[in-house]
Amino acid sequence: MQQQLTDIRERMIVALDFSTLDEVKKCIDPLQGHIRYVKVGMELAYAEGPAIVSFLKEKGLNVFLDLKVHDIPNTAKGAMRSLARLGADMVNVHAAGGVTMMAAAREGLEQGTAAGAARPLLIGVTMLTSTGLQTMNEELAIPGAVEDVVVHYAMMTKQAGLDGVVASPLEVPMIKKAAGDAFVTVTPGIRPLGADQGDQTRITTPEQAFRLGSDFIVIGRAITGAKDPVGVWESIVAAVEKDRS
Repeated sequence: MQQQLTDIRERMIVALDFSTLDEVKKCIDPLQGHIRYVKVGMELAYAEGPAIVSFLKEKGLNVFLDLKVHDIPNTAKGAMRSLARLGADMVNVHAAGGVTMMAAAREGLEQGTAAGAARPLLIGVTMLTSTGLQTMNEELAIPGAVEDVVVHYAMMTKQAGLDGVVASPLEVPMIKKAAGDAFVTVTPGIRPLGADQGDQTRITTPEQAFRLGSDFIVIGRAITGAKDPVGVWESIVAAVEKDRS
């Protein structure tokens, strides 16, 4: 997958963290022609329903439907069968659901994909980028280092036949080493230099993320909350391209 994405804009996903269609329109209208990929999370999907995916696809955008399915295998399978019909380009599950659940989700996604159509990419969420070592060890009762748990989840995801994982850019080199370069990495926790860290703990700049091997990066508030989103977007693109040249 990543070898086919030669334009850096196709690998930069804008997170539409809104709750209404009007907010989405206000955000993407000035960015039309600049952005190629957007993320629809729970807030927007629950507020606007499946129609939001159709609206964004009609705008010519690729859609990452970020609903983090996590349930018993049969329910996850049925959920993915339904999500496949919406036309999203990427969907996800929580890797913590286990190999059997993830494999069932993949089967459901394949069953729901129309004949002749490419099924959406299916990725597993390893550890949320808001989760630090103390939270993982003490509150979630998961021992060890965050990086080791992330790689373990990544290998479970690969075993289940998924396409890749969501993880911090900081963990991408270890994931690629363990799972191979073709294993897709989607990395949130991206903050351009000088941007507010917000509620993320394991973060990098866009340039650092791509340098570490991320296939896709997800950027939200730095773009959607900017007074000049096009200017910020183009400055990020320019910085990444300069860093990669």
